[in-house]
Amino acid sequence: MSSNNNSEHHDQPGEGHIAEVHHPSYGINVLVWIGLLSLTSITVAVAGINLGSLALTVALLIALVKSMFVVNFFMHVKFDNKIIKLFIGVCMVIFIVVLILTFFDLTFRY
Repeated sequence: MSSNNNSEHHDQPGEGHIAEVHHPSYGINVLVWIGLLSLTSITVAVAGINLGSLALTVALLIALVKSMFVVNFFMHVKFDNKIIKLFIGVCMVIFIVVLILTFFDLTFRY
């Protein structure tokens, strides 16, 4: 009888069990891969166009979208805990602040 109670206790979610890991289907992975290939092609095409000072901004925006695909789907952050997402968000904010400060330094340098 005690083994029956013990098995009921272990069947409850969240008590000593590892959370179920969610993986995207192969179809989603293929779509993300096609999206990454498309964005890489766009990056190559845009590199051949003379955008002047916007070239770096466009390249960084495309790279940002590509990195979000990789982080969310291939690194499974989309399906991870909220605390991991919070830490990644804090890192991204710090990175953006450093980029902004760098661009201001380059813009206003004598």
